[in-house]
Amino acid sequence: MLAFDKWTGNGDGRQACFYRKGFERKYTAIFIDQGYCFNAGAWNFPNGRNLGIYPHMEVYGFVTGWNSFEPWLSRIENLNLQTISEIAADIPQEWYGSRHDALSALTSQLFTRRTMVRSLIMDFGQSSRTPFSNWVDLKKAAYA
Repeated sequence: MLAFDKWTGNGDGRQACFYRKGFERKYTAIFIDQGYCFNAGAWNFPNGRNLGIYPHMEVYGFVTGWNSFEPWLSRIENLNLQTISEIAADIPQEWYGSRHDALSALTSQLFTRRTMVRSLIMDFGQSSRTPFSNWVDLKKAAYA
């Protein structure tokens, strides 16, 4: 979700619900409230280091490198403009009204931003919040 939130400019904190079945020990996360993607109704992309993140840094403890973001990061990076446009074409017009030009601009921006996601994740990773405590190479890069 971090890769998605950085790509879509989520201007809010990431929200999630956690549940488990019966007596299972493992929890499953369901990610909710994408309402501030594209910076809510502004349809722009703030790149704040701490935007679109989950507030409890321990959830990022599993991150040990770029592989921790796969396959989602590569899927975002490899999206083509036609695919993004086809997805946008399925959005009900009631959701964007007469802003068809704005929707087209949004899809173009998403296409361009797909190459920025790694740097946005790295920027967050090198923040004073140290979310990726187990990503050794990132720690070295932060102090180089």
